[in-house]
Amino acid sequence: MIAQLFAQSGQDAYYGEPVTQLEHALQCAHLAEQHGADHETVAAAFLHDIGHLLPSELANGESTLGYMDEYGTVDHEKLGADFLRKQGFPEKVAQLIENHVNAKRYLVFKHPDYFARLSEASVRTLEFQGGPMKAGEALSFETNPYFKGILQLRAWDEQAKIPGLPTPDTAHYLSLCESLL
Repeated sequence: MIAQLFAQSGQDAYYGEPVTQLEHALQCAHLAEQHGADHETVAAAFLHDIGHLLPSELANGESTLGYMDEYGTVDHEKLGADFLRKQGFPEKVAQLIENHVNAKRYLVFKHPDYFARLSEASVRTLEFQGGPMKAGEALSFETNPYFKGILQLRAWDEQAKIPGLPTPDTAHYLSLCESLL
């Protein structure tokens, strides 16, 4: 199923960035591997934006999905995490994916200079994603058992936007994902 999603939509542009959806996924996973991340974290890095690739019938059973102008699917992180839970992925994978947008919101709240480093697309999507966290949200977010891993995934997500960067191929990461099921 995941291979089909990447085959169908992986060559689509990664919203507002100079890479495709697949290039972004491969680069993010490759960064996780280079940093010695465990298999669940590498899989989460590879699949963190799978919610953008889901047709509406797989995402939520509704006929239409909400969109952030030309920047992808609203709540792609939740849709992707829920889809992967149904496929049998470990909860750690789902949690890292479900919270990678919260990490951006948290970092903008906690470190105002982080906002200046966001790409134009990330700034635009932040508006659709609730803006910076409030103090209470941030305190709650910090208690997530995967908090550090979520922030690390966010860092890789921001870096994984380099056109033509060599990475292992899709089959490498699909195999890793299959090993978790």
